[in-house]
Amino acid sequence: MRHVIFGGDGFVGRHLAPKLVADGETVVVADIVKSDLPHYRSVRFITCDVTDPASVAAVGLKADDMVYNLSAKMLSPIQVRAKRHDFFFPVNFHGTENIMQAMDKAGASKLVHYTTDMIYGHTITMPMTEEHPVSPLGEYGLSKLKTEELAAEWRMRGMSISLFRPRLIIGPGRLGILEKLFKLIDWNLPVPMIGSGRNPYQFISVFDCAEAARAAWKAGVPNEAYNLGSLNPPPVKKLLGDLIKHAGSRSILLPTPGWAVKRTLDLLDLLNMPIMDPEQYLIADEECVLDVSKAERQLGWVPQYRDEDMLIAAYGEYRAKKDGHAVATRHVPAE
Repeated sequence: MRHVIFGGDGFVGRHLAPKLVADGETVVVADIVKSDLPHYRSVRFITCDVTDPASVAAVGLKADDMVYNLSAKMLSPIQVRAKRHDFFFPVNFHGTENIMQAMDKAGASKLVHYTTDMIYGHTITMPMTEEHPVSPLGEYGLSKLKTEELAAEWRMRGMSISLFRPRLIIGPGRLGILEKLFKLIDWNLPVPMIGSGRNPYQFISVFDCAEAARAAWKAGVPNEAYNLGSLNPPPVKKLLGDLIKHAGSRSILLPTPGWAVKRTLDLLDLLNMPIMDPEQYLIADEECVLDVSKAERQLGWVPQYRDEDMLIAAYGEYRAKKDGHAVATRHVPAE
């Protein structure tokens, strides 16, 4: 079987492609850029801009292809309010639409597609299962929700589409908003938390994400949506406290009134001076923990990486970069 990965030079794709090669599969990466990655010795690369239907068509999909859509615009760099729709929708929604239409013309019927947990919005029920109400808080989550609605339409026409809704994905080459946190710790400055820090914060490893995509293919691409997150995420206060201790920093954690910080950030956003996206800060003190048991039951997928270890590894990469040591992968934006 041939595996075609749109956005395959990005964060999850660069870990999925070598996994599939190791399985003895034929892999094609379709992306707008090509990095100097060792697996390209065994992987074909095709230049593709998913926002251009002709470019997607030129990839030359075949009826028996296994297709993955990992192309996306993320929440980094932060966009001002007026620019968010035009930043997210061309790639996230229209790019997905172009891929699905090209699949239809080729007779290809199997797709793994990544969306986001940010389609849920505010926490209504805990833990958050895949049946949690959806009400995104901004253009990023909305663009991803619209792709899930597209998937529902194409499923009715015979496609098999597995959807994945990850929490914040971290791993080598992806620092994003974490870099601001690491700078505070390096400078021994107070680290403000939105709220008391008693709520948990859940990551998901890029390695676990790549394995989930592979597991969906192995399971026959079920027509289902799956949450992706770590197991037993610790409270924010413990997560950050352990990192500060590991770093040997004199930083202290600073609890804040969540409502006051959010209103301040709202004002900055209104003034076109955002320092966080509303989709990030509006839920920062909520109990946003994804239930990932469905993926275990149906795909045999279980996350292998702990939040504490992921954060410390990301800090180690930040330090290596700051100290001038080589970093294994180029940096890509974080959600």
